[in-house]
Amino acid sequence: MLNNIEEAFKALLSCLQSLKMYGQAHPMFQKSLDKAFEALSEVLSTRQDMVIGIVGQDLAFEKEVLFDLAKILRPAIVYLKERNIERIAFYRGLTKEELGSFVNFIAAPKADFKGDVQAAFSLLGIEHVSISKLKVDPNNKGGGFSLAQAELYDSSADIVGQALSGVLNSEKVDHLALKFSLNNIIENLSTQRQELLQLATVKRYDMETYMHMLNVSIFSMYFASCLGFDKADILNIGIAAMYHDIGKLFISRKILHKPGELTDQEFVRIKSHTLMGAEIMMRYIDTLGILPVVVAYEHHLKFDASGYPHLPFLRKQHIASSIVSICDVYDALSQRRGYKQDYSPDVVYNLMNRDRGSYFDPELLDKFFKFMGYWPIGSVVALNDGSIALVKSPSETDIRRPKIQIVAPPEKKRLVDLTQEPALSIERYLNPWKEGKEYLEMG
Repeated sequence: MLNNIEEAFKALLSCLQSLKMYGQAHPMFQKSLDKAFEALSEVLSTRQDMVIGIVGQDLAFEKEVLFDLAKILRPAIVYLKERNIERIAFYRGLTKEELGSFVNFIAAPKADFKGDVQAAFSLLGIEHVSISKLKVDPNNKGGGFSLAQAELYDSSADIVGQALSGVLNSEKVDHLALKFSLNNIIENLSTQRQELLQLATVKRYDMETYMHMLNVSIFSMYFASCLGFDKADILNIGIAAMYHDIGKLFISRKILHKPGELTDQEFVRIKSHTLMGAEIMMRYIDTLGILPVVVAYEHHLKFDASGYPHLPFLRKQHIASSIVSICDVYDALSQRRGYKQDYSPDVVYNLMNRDRGSYFDPELLDKFFKFMGYWPIGSVVALNDGSIALVKSPSETDIRRPKIQIVAPPEKKRLVDLTQEPALSIERYLNPWKEGKEYLEMG
């Protein structure tokens, strides 16, 4: 019975993912709806109800905690918790029409989850499903980023780790779980951009390869959304970004973290990771599409095609490869690693602009810093009057003068738009791993 419960819940969430990816009229959604209804009907044929609860980050059915299922479906758990759903109950008599209406309801943006949910269910003709809400999380005291956002980031990192490990081991990838996770990030980028980009800024100091992959994916999806790509293309770019360096993971850590100069042989081996990555991702075209192959192959090609792999003829880099290339270098320069120190945002900006027109498409690079800002969201900065502030959002008119929140000293706490206060300016950046650490949670 427990296996049937787990399969029914997985089928339900796959149905939700299909709806968000393809839309209600698409055959893929109808097929997934049929499968979910069949699985739920099988469970309800032997019992009056099926009730799934969310306890912390785990799933529970009656007295059983479904640890393994919760680990697989962590992004979905975060998704439901963001909509204040901790309990879902299905009752005998459920129809496919009701199930379709229910899935449509929970697919709505989290901002729509207000008022009396059960009253809304009655209007929609949903009589055999009920959900209940979570209380406000007492651990979130309003500073920094929310617990839900942290859980989303961390659960996504888990999914990224599983997806990358699966490919490295030539295993089947749970592409629905991966797409659900990245799709959840896309939705949160549209409503809580500051919190997620701040997490990407702070979490990079964990020095994990998977964190770098996730950060590049988040930055690439955000950049693509700012450039006006549609949701399906943003998701594909996010997946391609996540796998862009899969070939490099085959290269030994000894070579990658070598403190001195690489030998010619070692450098040739590292440069081969683009070909290796493309070959690896060719095995997953059926589930992940062709874009991960293209981006893995091209992300070091450079704007002027002077990079690698060497092409026998000039060919323009794919726009997705250009986006990922910018985001990859941006995060790599900003990240502390065993073989290098992290660079401050102003140094990162200057280093990347030094390669405009050669490594990077100059127009695209300008747009990237316009959207990301000279000082990225979440940066801890010292001002010329001696106060300390956190960067809240970039300015549309002057990338060097963002909107900030002064957090210290206490008597100076306030929100400031630096474009409106010419007497104030950012004097220097405080490393969040060192002198800026104590200020991170004060915003």
